Amino acid sequence: MQAVILVGGEGTRLRPLTSRHPKPVITLVDRPFMTYMLEWLRGHGVDDVIFSCGFEPAKIEDALGDGAALDMRLRYVREPTPRGTAGALKYVEEQIPLDGRFLMLNGDVLTDADVSGQIAQHERDGATATLGLVGVEDPSAYGLVLCHGDHAVDRFLEKPAPNQLEGVDHYLISAGIYVLERAVLDLVPAGQNVSIEREVWPRLVGQGLFGYVADGAYWMDIGTPERYLQGTFDILEGNVRTGVLEALGDDFLAVADDVQAQGRIVPPAHVGPGCTIAAGAHVGSLVVLGAGVTVGAGARVERAVVLDGATIGAGCEVTDCIVGPRARIEKGAVVRGGAVIGEDVLVGEGNVLAAGIKVFPGTELPPGAIKF
Repeated sequence: MQAVILVGGEGTRLRPLTSRHPKPVITLVDRPFMTYMLEWLRGHGVDDVIFSCGFEPAKIEDALGDGAALDMRLRYVREPTPRGTAGALKYVEEQIPLDGRFLMLNGDVLTDADVSGQIAQHERDGATATLGLVGVEDPSAYGLVLCHGDHAVDRFLEKPAPNQLEGVDHYLISAGIYVLERAVLDLVPAGQNVSIEREVWPRLVGQGLFGYVADGAYWMDIGTPERYLQGTFDILEGNVRTGVLEALGDDFLAVADDVQAQGRIVPPAHVGPGCTIAAGAHVGSLVVLGAGVTVGAGARVERAVVLDGATIGAGCEVTDCIVGPRARIEKGAVVRGGAVIGEDVLVGEGNVLAAGIKVFPGTELPPGAIKF
């Protein structure tokens, strides 16, 4: 089975994590984010993937390769200009078999949805397109998809007001997972910027557009630092089925063999190779330390991601935050409250960074420069 994955965006909401790297290849626990999607798809019989790229395609290809390690074929196509979700699909039309049924996916989703079940329902319904749907509690920030009892899509409600929700029992949104017949491409003009959500799906209502409700599935759009952290925690706790669970084992703790740990590590946690945790330091719970991270004496790291080569100084408090590769948090500094520290940042002694502050790559904060 073939899949087309859209990875054209710049990931601006995830900056500074994406200031130097495209979102599909930023590290999530112990592997590039996109690897989770590829492993999940491979488990549902997908063996041929086309990436529709825009931002930094060479870095995506360098990180993911040709797919041989996953027993898949990976190909990369760069849009000459941004063409929208349907326009990007149209641009790769020649690489989709003439008689092909295929998947189309947004490239920023962490999920364990049953795609095999979605494909099976698509076949039973004789659908032209089947939208994967997930439930939400608060529909105000999303576009809702309303379906008949036979799964056929009835209409769409874009960020509905309360008075538009009367009689709506289930708040279903698109999960960005689509099973498509090749005939969908006939509805998309070539060489134009076309949205599949706003311009194609409405035309298919009553003409073969169905919805598949992914009951019980985990689903999250990893598009903001808050969701990146929550996705990390959900992986560590096993709330989403991923390959990381095998490494964590029954005690939800993965510590590389060469880690030098004199301090305490509290599960769930994932500690990469070459890490050093000094005496009196406390790491966990819900912590990822990338390769070569140093945690100084008496430091406390909780509910946080500290990426490759970063240094946490003695006595630091690092909680509910993200620390980028090779960043240095010097003695006694505090990073908390959703702060995101970019790669190669220096945070001097006495700084207190909180309230979701973002510090961009290469910045140097002198001692005591910022105190929230």
